[in-house]
Amino acid sequence: MTQADTQIENHTDEYDSPWKDILEHAFPEFTAFYFPEAHVQIDWSKGYDFKNTELRKVVRDAELGKRFADALVQVTLVDGEQRWIYIHIEIQGQRDINFTKRMFIYNYRLFDRYDSPIASFAVLADNDPDWKPGGYGFEVLGCRHTLQFPVIKLLDYAEQINRLETHANPFALITAAHLQTQQTKHDPEARYQAKGALVRLLYRQGWDKQRILDLFAILDWMMRLPEELEQKLWLEIETIEGENKMRYVTSVERHAIKRGMEQGLEQGLEQGLKKGKLEGKLEGEATILQRLLTKRFGPLPEEIQCRLRTATLDQLDLWTERLLDAPTLSTVFDES
Repeated sequence: MTQADTQIENHTDEYDSPWKDILEHAFPEFTAFYFPEAHVQIDWSKGYDFKNTELRKVVRDAELGKRFADALVQVTLVDGEQRWIYIHIEIQGQRDINFTKRMFIYNYRLFDRYDSPIASFAVLADNDPDWKPGGYGFEVLGCRHTLQFPVIKLLDYAEQINRLETHANPFALITAAHLQTQQTKHDPEARYQAKGALVRLLYRQGWDKQRILDLFAILDWMMRLPEELEQKLWLEIETIEGENKMRYVTSVERHAIKRGMEQGLEQGLEQGLKKGKLEGKLEGEATILQRLLTKRFGPLPEEIQCRLRTATLDQLDLWTERLLDAPTLSTVFDES
């Protein structure tokens, strides 16, 4: 195996927050593409409301294994009833013998909390064609308790990549990216070519800036490349943006942040020789984040500078991630 193969093999090709972002910004398209029967039963004119804070409260004490991108959404139906239901979505990235039990537990816990029917949807992103669980239950002494839930399997779209790449729904492009990530697992050059082609398609769809940023984040997260091909792709992206007259955050600020975090780590390690590794890394990352924030939003208030000086590594990582597409300085530090 080549060094490039090893780099890709070591990356787990799992996805978490990028899925959450696109779910929140394009939830109607998500249901339309993956769960069309449910989509037509929802009154989209009434809007929808993500309840992820509530979801965390319900399941935080459950030892249920690794969770991928799950979400809780409140919607209104079109059947005239004035009640609300909750839709629980989970993106599962690998075969898991406890997956159906976890869906079952989430469903009854949410029902218990809200006293309202819960619709649980599953998107399976694993590479096992024989694994497609869709329910869980048990029977004891004549008492039967079961949950059956709709499931879609990204692998089932493997014969439709050409159609996916021309489809107007953003989740078609995500599905194509997922499939090509699997197909190029040990071929970095093929992955580079596939990723570049998908980025070009991304800019040709006429989507707004936020959607392009959300989708690019998923493509970039899924389709990791060795460093030399990653740098080559950045140059190609800058060319693509120039061709489409779109100077978005992808090629400018994201690249700057990537370079900045590398510089911050180097600074932190150097300072760590004198102050200890953790303190040095904290100071280095805080310094580079302050420089990036100043470049984008101008001079920082003293309150913000103080927060940077006293931040934890997790806080610095969170603020750096938000900086990628935050419209205002306050958005970066929002605690709601």
